Amino acid sequence: MMHRMAFDPARLRLTAPTGATRFCVAYSGGGDSTALLLALSTLGLPALRAVHVHHGLQAIADDWVLHCERRCRQLEVPLQVLHVNIEPDDALGPEAAAREARHRALIQALQPGEVLAMAHHRDDQAETFLMRALRGSGVRGLGSMRALRRFGEGWLWRPLLDVRRSELLDWVAARGLDWVDDPHNAEPRYERVRLRREVLPLLHHRWPAATESLAQSAHWCAEADDLLDELAGLDAASVIEAQGLSMRGLAALSAARRRNLLRWHLEQQGLPPAPRTAFARLPELLAAPPDAEPLLSWPGVELRRYRKHLHLMRPLPPAPEGFEVEWDGGAALNLPPGCGELRASAQRRYTVRFASGGERFRTEAGQPSRSLKNLFQERGIPPWKRCRTPLVFEDGELVWVGGLPWQPAEARIEWLHS
Repeated sequence: MMHRMAFDPARLRLTAPTGATRFCVAYSGGGDSTALLLALSTLGLPALRAVHVHHGLQAIADDWVLHCERRCRQLEVPLQVLHVNIEPDDALGPEAAAREARHRALIQALQPGEVLAMAHHRDDQAETFLMRALRGSGVRGLGSMRALRRFGEGWLWRPLLDVRRSELLDWVAARGLDWVDDPHNAEPRYERVRLRREVLPLLHHRWPAATESLAQSAHWCAEADDLLDELAGLDAASVIEAQGLSMRGLAALSAARRRNLLRWHLEQQGLPPAPRTAFARLPELLAAPPDAEPLLSWPGVELRRYRKHLHLMRPLPPAPEGFEVEWDGGAALNLPPGCGELRASAQRRYTVRFASGGERFRTEAGQPSRSLKNLFQERGIPPWKRCRTPLVFEDGELVWVGGLPWQPAEARIEWLHS
């Protein structure tokens, strides 16, 4: 039989983020968050408050708010109730939709530098690890929940990851406090509930320390993930350049290190992660002929190649076709979506359109005009930018090209774009 340790709130002070001046508890009214709220209220943390997310998914949700208000008054902890709306037919499903809505609401409610404390415990960590393992997650996913990470403009702190659920509930009950029970936590249609009620009891019957072992594995995976991030940072020095990702640098890495670097770089850029199928096609991109313009895409991301570099970016809007307007330069000119706007320092009679091929541009007065395509190539401007580059004509002559340094003599034109 496993020895059950008594929960000691004083241990939480050892893991509290240093230098934090504001703390906030995500308080649902359940037993876990009641234990966390009570424990932190006894530690004298600065500027402690609580937030409760009201989903309105169940008729008793209003009663939970009243319960939380009473408990917070008793503990003299200010409470903020966050109301969120969940559409019943949300494509994510009610459980995932509620989780996403709660996440957004908490981020918006958090003050800059504030620490949001959540009551995830060791049992939650073991369940998360097992669910992600069954879905085939890598070490990033198997690292499960981190004890401390950035969260919006503040921090997310999980001080109970080394504490069992039973320890928390025993500690709360011993102090004569009650809590609310969410009926959804008994619904077998939810994956986590079935795992908790059907699978884990079988594991505990055969391996009594299963929860501790699974949580420990999550810890080792989180450590391995940190090491992979460090390795990616080292590899980035020889791959990430001003022009993009060096193909020579990527070719010098093993396939595993290439995948690791791209995963890391996508996260650094705030872009969605690549699916396994995208990584499988990466060698095609690297092996394409030098004059090819290969494209690898997945939801939210495009990976393009130009010359000796790969370029990661958000999906581009369609290239403008048939756009041609008269512009006097007196006010800013809004270009098609994704192409920004133009401003001029003086009023003239301009025509604005985009490249269609065959344009020529005179870079110096009295000199022959040059092929615009050749100028783009000399400047290393990739094809997907060329067709989205505005051109300004005056009296039928091309007098200005976005992204090139030459300006017409009579006015200065500025292109504002991301």
